Amino acid sequence: MKVTVCIGSSCHIKGSRKVIEQLQYLIRTNDLSDKVELSGTFCMGKCEQGVCVTVDDQFHSVSPETVDQFFASEILPKA
Repeated sequence: MKVTVCIGSSCHIKGSRKVIEQLQYLIRTNDLSDKVELSGTFCMGKCEQGVCVTVDDQFHSVSPETVDQFFASEILPKA
């Protein structure tokens, strides 16, 4: 599974660094490092929907406050 987080300026301001750090932690603590590839990319073109995250090319809008719920609903069941 490929998870990509936007690290462009708009998403960075909206907390992409915190989203990445929390996803790294959740992937590690759930022992999914061999199943989930986490990477960053620059602007996905949906800046107003902010922090942009794709899971196998499916778009999601995530914030530092919703990252745990996002992980539980979008990553754990598919891993």
